Amino acid sequence: MKLFPRKHLLLASAISAFIFCCHPSPAHAQQLGWEGETGIFITPLAYTVATPAHRFAPPVVAWHILDAGSVIGFYNQTSIESGYAKRIEFGYTRSIHSAGSDPTYSPLWTQGFNIFNAKGSILQENAGKRPWVPQVSAGFMLRTQVRNVGGVLQNKDTTNADIYIVATKTITQLKPMSIILNGGIQGTNAELIGLGGNASQWGPVGFGSVGFVFAGPDRSAIIFAATAAQQPRHPDQLPTAVIRTAFVYAIRVVPSPKLKLNVDFGVFEGPGVISPGVDLKAKDCPGGAISYSF
Repeated sequence: MKLFPRKHLLLASAISAFIFCCHPSPAHAQQLGWEGETGIFITPLAYTVATPAHRFAPPVVAWHILDAGSVIGFYNQTSIESGYAKRIEFGYTRSIHSAGSDPTYSPLWTQGFNIFNAKGSILQENAGKRPWVPQVSAGFMLRTQVRNVGGVLQNKDTTNADIYIVATKTITQLKPMSIILNGGIQGTNAELIGLGGNASQWGPVGFGSVGFVFAGPDRSAIIFAATAAQQPRHPDQLPTAVIRTAFVYAIRVVPSPKLKLNVDFGVFEGPGVISPGVDLKAKDCPGGAISYSF
């Protein structure tokens, strides 16, 4: 997975996710984020699964992997997503975890958990024929059977959730490049989208992304992107630990619009030292994804 320079790799992947999720044409492949929603790795986009008017969408499936280091371990995520009437999407993701090798801290992470998501469009992009209008959507994530960190310390399954609003705008006037701008705010009691278990309390956090899309040979495309996701400050049961903003730098490759396929490569900049003497070693974590729309 470390075939590319870390920040250039994730930067490209996030970008490509932006471009092809943003364009409404069904010829573009649909890219699912880490938790199954239309998005860029760890942040949702305002765009929804491409669907015909007044009809349900064929399923979009995705597989994500992340090597989160020797402490947190290795994650597989499998997702299925659908939508309705060009405005709604919904789906399910299963997170599957393989333990890390650190004898002290790796036991704080367990096998995996469930993720349910849904999103609805509030305002369509370019509404009223105004080219400056972004798409605006609201959605939620619900995670169940979460035992990471706080759940292990309390020996019980926990539940956490996000409720968010997000705006996305694709700027196509800057030929030959397109730019995708994305930002939002969410209320959450999850730490690192559930990978860090629960936060100590519910609170607001912000997120944002930027992507640059370039045309490749034979109608292919390469997207370079960067995304940032603010995190609740303290994990549950660890009041002195501090979790800082997570970043992803990515590359997305769309081989052909006819394939409805996207391939992502990225680097996750997660938590390192969270309190004196405690290093989660989740910096420069390589990841990848494949999404396919039927």
